[in-house]
Amino acid sequence: ANLFDVSSVSPDHAITADPLLLDGIEVLRGAAAARYGGNALNGAVNLIDSKIPKALPESGFAGAAEARYGTGDGEESIAGRMSASLGQIVFHAEGFNRSADNYSVPEEFGSETLKDSFSGANGYSVGTSWVTSKGYIGAAYSLQKNEYGLPGHTHQNAVCHTHGLDLHCVAHGSYEDPFGTPDDHTARIKLNSERVDVRADYTQLIPGIEHARMRLSYTDYKHDEVDGELTFANYVNQVYDGRLELTHAPIAGLIGTFGVQYTDGKFSGLNVNNAHRPQMPPNSEGFVGTHSYLSENFGVFLNESLTVGSVELELALRKDWRTTDITIPEYYFSYDQETIDLINTFFENYWEMSERTEIEKLRADFPRTKYKPFSASLGATWSVNNDYSIALSLAHSERAPSVRELYAKGNNLATNSWEVGLVTRTRYNEFYTKYDYPASNFDLEATNSINLTFRKNQGPTQFEISVFHQDIDNYIFARLHEEETETGLPHKYLFYVGVDATFTGLDGQISHELSENARLTVFGDYVSAKVSGEEGISADLSGAGDNLPRIPPGRLGARYEWDSGRLFVDIEYSHTFGQNKVASYETTTDGYDMVNATVTYSLKERAGYSVEVFLRGTNLLNELAFVHTSFVKDQSPLRGRNLVFGIRTEF
Repeated sequence: ANLFDVSSVSPDHAITADPLLLDGIEVLRGAAAARYGGNALNGAVNLIDSKIPKALPESGFAGAAEARYGTGDGEESIAGRMSASLGQIVFHAEGFNRSADNYSVPEEFGSETLKDSFSGANGYSVGTSWVTSKGYIGAAYSLQKNEYGLPGHTHQNAVCHTHGLDLHCVAHGSYEDPFGTPDDHTARIKLNSERVDVRADYTQLIPGIEHARMRLSYTDYKHDEVDGELTFANYVNQVYDGRLELTHAPIAGLIGTFGVQYTDGKFSGLNVNNAHRPQMPPNSEGFVGTHSYLSENFGVFLNESLTVGSVELELALRKDWRTTDITIPEYYFSYDQETIDLINTFFENYWEMSERTEIEKLRADFPRTKYKPFSASLGATWSVNNDYSIALSLAHSERAPSVRELYAKGNNLATNSWEVGLVTRTRYNEFYTKYDYPASNFDLEATNSINLTFRKNQGPTQFEISVFHQDIDNYIFARLHEEETETGLPHKYLFYVGVDATFTGLDGQISHELSENARLTVFGDYVSAKVSGEEGISADLSGAGDNLPRIPPGRLGARYEWDSGRLFVDIEYSHTFGQNKVASYETTTDGYDMVNATVTYSLKERAGYSVEVFLRGTNLLNELAFVHTSFVKDQSPLRGRNLVFGIRTEF
């Protein structure tokens, strides 16, 4: 199920999932991912939890707990869960609490810790289900609270505004710093997310249907962005989501699943960084508060597979209908009665006309959008013999632009930029005329891709190597128009546009069993991204030859594992290469080496009960490392050397 947080809206927004309470994480690719639509083009990450029990505990009761402490940030974490059955009814409860101070960084960064990198979170979930021999149906309520700092954040550029195509970062007239305070406070996000889930899985529920799967959820997500004592943004995301999947009995060898999904959401907070200011000053008129974005999506999908000899064929199709519109805030007049009487004397129906005019302007700035993306994937896996297989997949995927890509219009303090979205840019026709972009071009992002994978999954030596190529029409990203440094901190003027681009890459791993207890694995990945066509994205936006921004560099590494049964040792070394192929407004990023290691020892292990202790070390070389894909990479290096001690038990 989707999380429905706002982590995809801005890079400083956290994901509302805690790994300590997950049963597992799986990555879905090819036909398995296409069922989730164009946004799952490069794969879908499935987080597997047990907050709604799927089966009866073997002995009527089961649980697990983990506690850990980290030296690099003083992390203290504890998590636990338990399930108990009463007849066919299973009750489940789980919770976690985690706190961490600012994390340590190598001394060459200039400080011992990274300012505002602290975090703290807690949450719980309670659920119950009715379990039968054919399946289960259950429900759960979950609550998560999170407060974390924003490294590299500053409101120094909140004063930035635009005059047409000119970005201006100096206060004057009605353009002022919405904070008006020194920029030395701690910036943080205070998050609260509540969620209700209903899930059901049944086999052979009705004739012809081998399996039925239902997922219903309601998410009420809120977070405040606070700088010192001032709140500069409030984000809200309230989403209803429903999904039904039916797997039919085999038909002429075909095994497949048909499904439908409906999502209805209300989102707000975009383009606002002055939530602490009065909504309506005296003797003025206008909207009270800001508008919200109403999104409605209906999707249908089909997955089918067929085995013909040693070849397995997979087909996946998905079609969506998505509409996004805005709400109209209340229009309010704060004039005194004398002013109101005077206006009524000279201007008949002034209030109605003024409100109607402002509503028309608002709808022109943020018009309704409708998209009908279609995605299809066809894959074939040939099992050459018991050891080797070759997989080929072809896919066409269409992605509708996100809310930020469509409706951004203002400062994004997380990325130090003033952003203009695909539909709000209609008021910036001069930009698109100058650089030969049609102002009405906010089409779907369409990708044709091919992926070839070689696997060997038996014997002492095993491997999986994949190569891929993606040809993308209307690749959507934020393109630089201008950069200002008037405040001393660079601020970018970005327009979301679409260009034709290609992505080519490979990833894989090869492992060899050195002995009965030891295995060595070599892994790596690399991607090359290029702009095609004459439009390009060069510095002056008029020629070809520039690179796309924030493309991850290549990586190569090796992992050694030794497992004696009770003692497990894992040592991993990886080198992330420097990224020199950068966009015109980016800087290069140096490569770095990373050494991590894990030691786990089982203290007790018998049927239905286990206790183990572990020690996990990360960045053991204490390397100063920067992530090229980060908007604030220079202000936020990776964590320095860190050791995590922990104990976990299952029963």
